[in-house]
Amino acid sequence: MRTRVGYSGGTTAHPTYRNLGDHTECVQIDFDPTRISYRQLLDIFWNAHDPTRTQRTSRQYMTAIFCHSDAQNRMALESLDRVSAGHQKPISTRILRASPFTWAEAYHQRYMLRQHTSLFREYRQIYPDIVSFVNSTATARVNGYVGGYGGRAALMAELEGLGLSLEGARRLKDIVTQRES
Repeated sequence: MRTRVGYSGGTTAHPTYRNLGDHTECVQIDFDPTRISYRQLLDIFWNAHDPTRTQRTSRQYMTAIFCHSDAQNRMALESLDRVSAGHQKPISTRILRASPFTWAEAYHQRYMLRQHTSLFREYRQIYPDIVSFVNSTATARVNGYVGGYGGRAALMAELEGLGLSLEGARRLKDIVTQRES
C-alpha cells in the first residue's frame, strides 16, 4: 500500500543520513495481506538482490529483513533456508528483529518520483505536507512506475485512481511506454 525509506536496526538516537551510527538504510512496507502475503513479499525481496553479496562497508548498506512478529521471523527464516539451498555461496542477508524505524529526510522519500519534476509538483499540490505525501498509496505506486517497476498494462488498470490530472496521467503513460520500448 505504501513505503517509506529510513533507518532501522541500530541504537543511535535520531539517526540521519549524515549521522547514521549503527543503523541500516531500509524500506518500511505497509501491505494488505488480502492482496499480497508476507511470503510473496519475501519472494520478491530475495529475487530483487544478490543475497550472497558480501557486505563491503558499514551496517549502512547491510542487506536485512527486519521482522515485526514471531510469525514473520519464522517465515523469513524458512525463506532463508529455501534460498540457501539454491546457492553455492553463503547467504549474507540477515534476518533481524525490527527495531524502531526512523524516517529518512524528506529529500530521500519518493526519490524516483522527485526526478520527474512535473509529476512531483502535482503530487505536492495534492499532498502539501511530507507526511501525507509519503503516506499516499498513489505516490508510492507512481514512484514505482517511474522507477521502472510495473508496465503499461498494470498502469492503465489503475491510472484513474492515482489522482493525476489528464496532463499528469499522459506524462506518466509516456514515461512507462518509453521505458518499455
